[in-house]
Amino acid sequence: MLDIKKIRENAAQMEERLTKRDPRINLKQLQTKDTKRKALLLQVEELKARRNKASDEIAVLKKDKKDASALIQDMQTVSAQIKALDPELKTLEEEIDAELLNIPNTPDDTVPVGKDEKDNKIIREWGKKRIFDFTPRDHTDVGEILGILDFKTAAKISGARFALLKGPGAMLERAIISFFLETHIQKHGYQEVWVPFLVNPQSMQGTGQLPKFEAELFKCRDDEYYLIPTAEVPVTNIHRDEIMAEADLPRKYVCYTACFRRESGSYGKDTRGLIRNHQFNKVELVKFVKPEESFKELEVLTGDAEEVLQLLGLPYRVVALCTGDLGFSSAKTYDLEVWMPGENRYREISSCSNFTDYQARRMNIKYRGQDKGINFVHTLNGSGVAVGRTFAAILENYQQKDGSLDIPAALQKYMNGLMAISKL
Repeated sequence: MLDIKKIRENAAQMEERLTKRDPRINLKQLQTKDTKRKALLLQVEELKARRNKASDEIAVLKKDKKDASALIQDMQTVSAQIKALDPELKTLEEEIDAELLNIPNTPDDTVPVGKDEKDNKIIREWGKKRIFDFTPRDHTDVGEILGILDFKTAAKISGARFALLKGPGAMLERAIISFFLETHIQKHGYQEVWVPFLVNPQSMQGTGQLPKFEAELFKCRDDEYYLIPTAEVPVTNIHRDEIMAEADLPRKYVCYTACFRRESGSYGKDTRGLIRNHQFNKVELVKFVKPEESFKELEVLTGDAEEVLQLLGLPYRVVALCTGDLGFSSAKTYDLEVWMPGENRYREISSCSNFTDYQARRMNIKYRGQDKGINFVHTLNGSGVAVGRTFAAILENYQQKDGSLDIPAALQKYMNGLMAISKL
């Protein structure tokens, strides 16, 4: 969440930055409540100081065997006033916290100003798009022709927006996961973690999924647990309510998880194939860093995600999201978009974001500097990368005219040396 002190001291500047991402944002109500809370807190503190002083005076009077009844009556009146004001103060503080939880992060000054994805800025492109001597199929057709993708059976088992992978298709999914994990661990220095796929509401609130996006989450009916939409949630919460040592920063984690999203806001979009399913696999990168290093670390993290696409030979581009397209908790985001020849378009395959201290404030994650001062860390995360979409991109970019599929060289050792998949 945002720092209420910064809003108090720089309200106009904060509101100007926030309205670049959403013109409807208005901090005036929050400011009014904060001013009232401050005045009320001052009143309560003055009353408590008066009560404390009276208690000391009463003790002296009693020690000297003098009449303290007037002071005792006065203290009772003051205590009654405090008792009446405390609930009002608590309510105000809860209302302020609730409003702060629904205000997004402020975009960094380097983020392009714009309304939606049409205003995003292409930063760079990598790789040559393959020239086909036949009309390339989309990944759904490639997978179904090969017999490695079965959406009909998945719908029978679960419903729409699920996939069943068979034989070498299942092996390919597992190979992609293993390749991503080993690359990020061995080449990029991330520590692997394995986390729960079910988390409590505090964990969802910490990374910004709650309360804003509850409609997008799968929640258990009888328990206060949510299925994770991304490994960002449990991994970032590893250090909730902790003070880390400066010498331990940056701390870098990589994690594979299944992910679960309702996709309630995408009705009618991408109903075919692997692009927008309720359940999918992802390898996530998470960093905890010092504030002055976070934007440099964002560039490094983005490069780490890019390298796995390069090693797979998948053409892609890097896009800087504009203010209107930023995720709720992000101060700056790069999307990696992979080329999908069967669709003749780019598709997002990774989002790499710097959340500055926004998540750290919600989760109370701090570090102790060498000067013994305690400050909030900055958190970053990025897909390293989405497994299902990589699977789809491989099917489209490596398909052959006869319907077979070549396996990228980087994955062959995870496929028992299999170099191609033919129709089952």
